[in-house]
Amino acid sequence: MSDPKTQQIYPPKLEKTPDGDVNANSLADLVEWFLNYDQKVAIVRNPNVEELFQWKQIDDELHGNPPYPFENAEARFAIGIFQALAENKTEVALQSWLTDVVQALGEAKETNQQITDSYQLETPQGKSHVSESEKIGTTTERRLYLTSCWVEALCTAEARILGWIYQELYGKPFQPG
Repeated sequence: MSDPKTQQIYPPKLEKTPDGDVNANSLADLVEWFLNYDQKVAIVRNPNVEELFQWKQIDDELHGNPPYPFENAEARFAIGIFQALAENKTEVALQSWLTDVVQALGEAKETNQQITDSYQLETPQGKSHVSESEKIGTTTERRLYLTSCWVEALCTAEARILGWIYQELYGKPFQPG
């Protein structure tokens, strides 16, 4: 039996099925471990991020993009990890996907920083992105900002765990392709 202290220090190992796919139960355990012990992944549990997620669901619906009815930001994140691995079964495919995630993260961070600076938003001090976005002059820019905030949070969490998974699966650190 494993020592519980060891389980908290290191993420659980991914197991594979006889077909070579990632075992769903071991992936669920890994996602849960990261949500519990890694701040960059646990961001999807932050109330401000949950508020962004709920805003995004409503905004998508209002603009003709019926959203999938996820219960919360955490569920959206977890299912996204499962989907990313199911759709990117080779090293090259996962590397490409993860490269796209990292690029989207960089673009979202840059957009957020520019808008935060322009409007002197107080989100770095912990204020709500949704509330602070009321200081933004136009609806289009407000939507861009809030969408970028959501993308930044989601991609931060996805890049962190998918980078770990990439290393576990292929025995080397992820390098953008």
